[in-house]
Amino acid sequence: MALNDQIAADLTAAMKAKDAPRLSALRMLKAAVMNKGVEKGRDLEDGEVLQVVASLVKQRRDSIEQFTKGGRTDLVDKETREIAILEHYLPPAAGAEEIEAAVSAAIAETGASSPKDMGRVMKAVMPKLAGKNADGRAVNETVRRKLGG
Repeated sequence: MALNDQIAADLTAAMKAKDAPRLSALRMLKAAVMNKGVEKGRDLEDGEVLQVVASLVKQRRDSIEQFTKGGRTDLVDKETREIAILEHYLPPAAGAEEIEAAVSAAIAETGASSPKDMGRVMKAVMPKLAGKNADGRAVNETVRRKLGG
């Protein structure tokens, strides 16, 4: 089943179950996917839907950071619940070992030796981690640490 169809089916199930938090998160996801589809002028493929989901999760994490600074625990809880619902559609997260291995391979491949080469290494690492839910911030920190930055 295509990811778009899975989201629609889950949305219907949430409506029938009267699960308001899940329904809200899925409606937001469906709207974001539809907006991106309109922007591209066609239906999105699964990989593109995954990018939309990942960007929504990233937005929620950024919001949690801001709400925590502002002392809004009610909004932190809401965003955390939404992340849990959205992560259901993402592939399993890349582990620290996987990220380490991909970064080491990219450094060897690009011949990087200093923090100035970070952009080239990041460009080489991210395709290796495609299809896995890799946190860009964690990858960035690993590259920085390995290059001595």
